[in-house]
Amino acid sequence: MSDTRLDGFLNGRLRIAQPARGYRAGADAVMLAAACPAQAGQAVLELGCGAGTAILCLGWRVPGLTLTGLERQADYADLARANAASNGIALTVLTGDLADPPPALRAAPFDHVLMNPPFFLGGTPAPDPGRAGARLEDTPLSLWIDAGLRRLRPGGWLVAIQRADRLDGVMAALQGRAGAITILPIAARTGRPAGRVLVAARKGARSPLRLLAPLITHAEDAHHRDGEDLTARAGAILRDGAPIDLGIAKVS
Repeated sequence: MSDTRLDGFLNGRLRIAQPARGYRAGADAVMLAAACPAQAGQAVLELGCGAGTAILCLGWRVPGLTLTGLERQADYADLARANAASNGIALTVLTGDLADPPPALRAAPFDHVLMNPPFFLGGTPAPDPGRAGARLEDTPLSLWIDAGLRRLRPGGWLVAIQRADRLDGVMAALQGRAGAITILPIAARTGRPAGRVLVAARKGARSPLRLLAPLITHAEDAHHRDGEDLTARAGAILRDGAPIDLGIAKVS
């Protein structure tokens, strides 16, 4: 992919090449990485890694991980490999579809699986096929969750970010297969409905569900001026690479 631009993440600590006119990752990818409770020495998989933004943010925050990404679009997989190399973070990127994963992936168990599945069930596809594929669902959400759980070791954590109005689909797919479910609503401003949810679930666990207080990303009650108005917590996550503490047990 030749028509790319360099985007800075974590206050420029990571420089990620992304398509100039296709799908580009943003804050959702950074928050997904921040919510993963991985520790050095563990193995992490991202399903649908795109250009590698989320898993490379995690690799920057937690050195010593074994990182793998699966991406079905070859151009994006190539970008992820190049971004890993340019940022000095070891990452194996496999090209393939999560509905029929490559043999190398089927044989590998992971301590954590990350995913940012497409948000939209319908609508007019974007003209760019990469953007359309990243935003418009053609593989059911339930299959994403199933593929993630299959790749996890017993007791491993699945972490996903999704639109708040699709939380029911995430919960249905986890039913009977994972527990210790922790849900973090993400709202743009105080008093606004959550637009996103971060969901963490532990394979095979039976602990009760926990619904956390929302993460508010913007400090002002409305958009009054140009410029950034992140809350202190959101700024620490998005700019400084701070983890999102979901209060969940670590995988040992």
